[in-house]
Amino acid sequence: MNNLHELGVVIEVVKTVEKVAVEQQLTKIDTVILQIGELSSMIPRYVEQCYPAAVDGTILEGTNLKIEVLPGNALCKECNKVFNLIQNNSKCPHCGSNDFEIISGREFFIKEIVAY
Repeated sequence: MNNLHELGVVIEVVKTVEKVAVEQQLTKIDTVILQIGELSSMIPRYVEQCYPAAVDGTILEGTNLKIEVLPGNALCKECNKVFNLIQNNSKCPHCGSNDFEIISGREFFIKEIVAY
């Protein structure tokens, strides 16, 4: 299992959240919510595994991580219907075309920081 890519990105997320916490004068962070697209290079399971190591010794130590997976959707250029690329093996289920434009699923965002 090679999750060094995820670890590096999660460390950057932690730095970003720490910066926001200082700017917003947040004293206690409870949860960090990430949105990860099905087509992004990030593997949610690896992100979850890396999180405890990435937050160790930071103001985020002991916080919760929630991940929302966003679907990898495409727009078929033949019939103009939207379909999920992963569920349909990158082929339009309506007309069988594999000529499409990706419209969602590559995202990787910090959606929310739950603090009080």
